[in-house]
Amino acid sequence: MRRLPPGLRHLFKRPFGRLYPDFADILPVIAGRTLYTVGDIVTARALSFGIIPSVMVVDGMTMRRPVKRPGYPPLTTLSVKNPAGTITDTLIAALEQAVAHPPVRVEVDGEEDLAVIPLVIVAPDGAMVIYGQPGEGVVVREVDGRAKEAAQTLFAQLEVQDDSI
Repeated sequence: MRRLPPGLRHLFKRPFGRLYPDFADILPVIAGRTLYTVGDIVTARALSFGIIPSVMVVDGMTMRRPVKRPGYPPLTTLSVKNPAGTITDTLIAALEQAVAHPPVRVEVDGEEDLAVIPLVIVAPDGAMVIYGQPGEGVVVREVDGRAKEAAQTLFAQLEVQDDSI
């Protein structure tokens, strides 16, 4: 398991991609692309526009408060534990499986906020990873070599800890 040290939280609060003020603004950018969503609100917004992401990573919370879940389409669901401020090996394995066999919803018991980092690492080039930036809008990151390198750099800064949760 990797844990985000308190002194590095500021690095993970910056948008990891291009920030758009509203979900509708990203529709032309993501049209026809493989889409992965991280977060309940952004996933619900995609579904409300009739877009079924190839991978949806959700935890039932937004800004640490429970959120009403949308009617998810019937698809494979993987459940994993991932405590706040961490990226567990089981989360990474679930993301790898989801990317390999879409469409999949990854239900996180804990927190999915940092899942963007390993998802960019395991996603194929050309895919679009989107997530919400609270109070600001939607972040879109196209997966390419630069995105993977930036994700690996952030991932390497996380502290390695025992993964027995």
